[in-house]
Amino acid sequence: MSGIGAMVDGHGVLVCCGAGGVGKTTTAAALGVAAALRGRVACVVTVDPARRLADSLGESQVKDDPVEITGPWPGQLFAVMLDAKTTFDALVERYSSNASQAQRILDNRIYANLASVLSGTQEYMATEKLFELHEEGSYDLVVVDTPPTRHALDFLDAPHRLESFLDNRIFRALIAPTGSYLRAAHAASQLLVRSIARVTGAEIVDDTIAFFQAFQGMEKGFRDRAARVDALLSEDTTGFVLVAAPRADAIGDASWFAAELSRRQQRIAALIVNRVHPDFGPPVRDLLAKSNGGRAWSALTENLTELGQVARREQASYAELVAALAPAPTVGVPLFDSDVHDVEGLLGVVRHLLD
Repeated sequence: MSGIGAMVDGHGVLVCCGAGGVGKTTTAAALGVAAALRGRVACVVTVDPARRLADSLGESQVKDDPVEITGPWPGQLFAVMLDAKTTFDALVERYSSNASQAQRILDNRIYANLASVLSGTQEYMATEKLFELHEEGSYDLVVVDTPPTRHALDFLDAPHRLESFLDNRIFRALIAPTGSYLRAAHAASQLLVRSIARVTGAEIVDDTIAFFQAFQGMEKGFRDRAARVDALLSEDTTGFVLVAAPRADAIGDASWFAAELSRRQQRIAALIVNRVHPDFGPPVRDLLAKSNGGRAWSALTENLTELGQVARREQASYAELVAALAPAPTVGVPLFDSDVHDVEGLLGVVRHLLD
């Protein structure tokens, strides 16, 4: 059993991290296919707004609810394209004390903007979708495709950031307008509100206060959920897969992220390096050199020699990272003739991952 095969079999959650443009989304999809080929029920989640996951799976209907992808595997494969607003709406409905409270929040204009554009919302909702799918119990493995490396930390920090927000004094004052804390700060609060109203208009201020007050009583549910999400990301059956390319910038990002994961005591399950040049090795070059095929054979031998040099330079570029991550397995996926854009292409990637 290969290292990647054991990883796919032994985990309940795999989180793919890496710089943009290194094939992270394709790798996440390939890991899902690998699990399905090994008889597991897998679900792949992406936060990629460009729909590369749907394209690579050949499925135009991938959306916020799991869609099954059919293929030549004994298991099952599902895919989800994260819709942060839909996921946020579901959380509001889950933790509201009644339908009326939920509707007040969902109809609030501040909420509509908050759920769509607030920094970190997408990453937090990705952790929520992961937790929802894991807790549902229908999947043996959930694979998550995160944003590019530097923003992937927002994914890891999302539960803590929510707890910090819930503990913020301003938030607590606004959700408890009759509390002693707000009365003590009443004069300063009113002055601040009047100042903001002059700039934005009283209607925006009223919507903002109404939005926060509508959340009264819901914070415990959000706080408990955030703690459970954080615990899931730290479980032994959750692993982080670093995805890179044999370029200095991509390897640098992967090394930085590996250090951050180590500092947070998160487990790195594997390193996958995409688009590496093949090295056919001395036996092939020697065979061609001895074949006495004339100038064409000589040129081909020279090309193979140069290709081998490129391959060895690439291997050297990430050798230090490989050593640092040991005993986590490392797999190099070769540069293909064309981009992976369908299930057949993904099967080609999987063959290299599992070989």
